[in-house]
Amino acid sequence: MTTTQSIITIVAVVLGTMVTRFLPFLIFPEGKTPPAYIQYLGKVLPYAVIGLLVIYCLKDVPASSTYGLPEAIAILFIMVLHKWKKNTLLSIGGGTILYMILVQMVF
Repeated sequence: MTTTQSIITIVAVVLGTMVTRFLPFLIFPEGKTPPAYIQYLGKVLPYAVIGLLVIYCLKDVPASSTYGLPEAIAILFIMVLHKWKKNTLLSIGGGTILYMILVQMVF
């Protein structure tokens, strides 16, 4: 990649990032109520995204040699940890660490 191509790529990425960050604030200013479908999407999309991520993470489990045991243990650990501490970052980090320990050292 030449220097000119690199600069054009960086500018395109910066502009794309800035547009996606600032556009919602321009379309929906603070004093204006968002449309009903935007409010609906704000309520359902977080759960849909989490469900999609869980399915994506577990898609290769039937092909694994451990039959999903480390995944199941990590999921149960995440659920218990989140119910106990109610801290999303701790749940994600703790579950990831436990899963990596299980995959690297146990199974």
